[in-house]
Amino acid sequence: MALPAVETRFAFFTGKGGVGKTSLACASAVRLAEQGRRVLLVSTDPASNLDEVLETSLGTAPTPVAGVPGLCALNVDPEAAAAAYRERMVGPYRGVLPAAAIRSMEEQFSGGCTVEIAAFDAFAELLAGNEVTAAFDHVVFDTAPTGHTLRLLSLPSAWSDFLATNTTGTSCLGPLAGLEKNKAIYAAAVKALADAALTTVVLVARPEPAALREAERTRHELADLGVRHQLLALNGVYEAASGDAVAQAMAARHTAALQGMPAALAALPRSRTGFVPRGLVGLASLQAFLHPAAVVASAPPGATCEAADEGLAPLIDAIEAAGHGLVMTMGKGGVGKTTIAAAVAVALARRGHRVVLSTTDPAAHLAWALDEPVGHLTVGRIDPAAEVARYRDEVLAKAGAGLDAQARAMLEEDLRSPCTEEIAVFRAFAATVDQARDAFVVLDTAPTGHTILLMDSAEAYHREVGRTQGDTPEAVRQLLPRLRDPAFTRVLIVTLAEATPVHEAERLQADLRRAGIEPFAWVVNQSLLASGTRDPVLAQRGAYEAPFIEHVRHVAATRAQVIAWRGQAPVGATALLALAAGAQREAGTCLA
Repeated sequence: MALPAVETRFAFFTGKGGVGKTSLACASAVRLAEQGRRVLLVSTDPASNLDEVLETSLGTAPTPVAGVPGLCALNVDPEAAAAAYRERMVGPYRGVLPAAAIRSMEEQFSGGCTVEIAAFDAFAELLAGNEVTAAFDHVVFDTAPTGHTLRLLSLPSAWSDFLATNTTGTSCLGPLAGLEKNKAIYAAAVKALADAALTTVVLVARPEPAALREAERTRHELADLGVRHQLLALNGVYEAASGDAVAQAMAARHTAALQGMPAALAALPRSRTGFVPRGLVGLASLQAFLHPAAVVASAPPGATCEAADEGLAPLIDAIEAAGHGLVMTMGKGGVGKTTIAAAVAVALARRGHRVVLSTTDPAAHLAWALDEPVGHLTVGRIDPAAEVARYRDEVLAKAGAGLDAQARAMLEEDLRSPCTEEIAVFRAFAATVDQARDAFVVLDTAPTGHTILLMDSAEAYHREVGRTQGDTPEAVRQLLPRLRDPAFTRVLIVTLAEATPVHEAERLQADLRRAGIEPFAWVVNQSLLASGTRDPVLAQRGAYEAPFIEHVRHVAATRAQVIAWRGQAPVGATALLALAAGAQREAGTCLA
């Protein structure tokens, strides 16, 4: 089991959600520690699960990992970083300025962009080198899913450019002095990212077309940012050891995907990690992965449930009964939200309903899940660049019309700040949801952390709009009530029958409930247990899935459907309709 060769002081593991970034980052960090290196493992993901993989309760300070001498880990908590950043900016003025002025300052730091810059504030200090990292030979970053990672890595240039050209001393984050204090740190972070002697970026991809396309897009965009020391880590490559139909189909799909890899991506130095039936959660699993010869083979546990390919028809029937409404697929990156969203949309459209299928995911893959036109179905994407341009023009036309030259210049400066994108995208999200008044709108949402931040920004949005003197559209005012209305909105939580995706889906469900949104159903996707495979390796993975399917059915969800792993990739209307219909094999043939 080859791991990517990490020799530089800093290493980033990035890639499409669900490709195994955390697993390979943890395994690489443990291997470096076993070689006598002092290693700090850091997650910048809002939906981090480092605690679970390392079986260690982590905070924002380096915490030793029991059983792995030399290894420490920490989580960069975006919300905690934002709170600390906000207090650092506002705190000195408490007791000095009137209470109303303090409240106004706190409002200026209430937007979602404050969360992002505060998280980067912590990230940049680690990358630029501070007392925290001084004690370590290597700092390994288990980064967030690709869309978030690219935004995070582009922040040094974005904020540095904004600081360099802003002449008014104001920004959406309040006085620029708060950012200027760390300008040297940001500059050092930019320099470290582009230094091949200091930084390695590991592009993690599974042997699947979507993951490889995402890796190529990331390779290109990082190179444009000046980050060119890149390695490709192919993870979960399966080679069939039996004539089982599912095993042969999986091996063939992996081979075809690797043969069709973009040329520039294929030219990178690469490592290749095989298929791990039981995943890499827990230190025992990591040790077994790193030292397979030292592990005594054990029989897989027997399956305890029946698992058939149940399809989505019961859920689609219930959704259709309302005649219109919003459907949102949510969950950890890589669980198949795009595929489930596309299957629901195509099925509703084929039943004669007007359907809008769209995405708010920065790494949008809808075009690949649906490669042909379908009657009654409109496919779109909320494009941040287009929305920012539209929003800027609208605010300048309305709020800037009566301003003098200096005031208009200040407004234009404010609208150039990076958080303008979040406001603009949120408006587009609300407008898309508004179409569900007389149609079905199916949203393929972004990975969990991004989604929750998007939801949380609903009320902050009103304050941000007030800041730029724009109007609050009716669609925005109605958004939260609509999301909380079970007759209007149906959330499908998509997961895999594995430890981390299920646990993260439960955290997502708890977050939604705190926001007053009750999930409609869970979908357990890509189940090998439901596929009927008899291949020894894949059957072991199927048996591993059984307790997680049981947990979803009887503990986590009020209603759940299981979708089998399919030999034919679910691309195109015919394959998506087959996935929605289910019944790939008979019920009651659960593996023993």
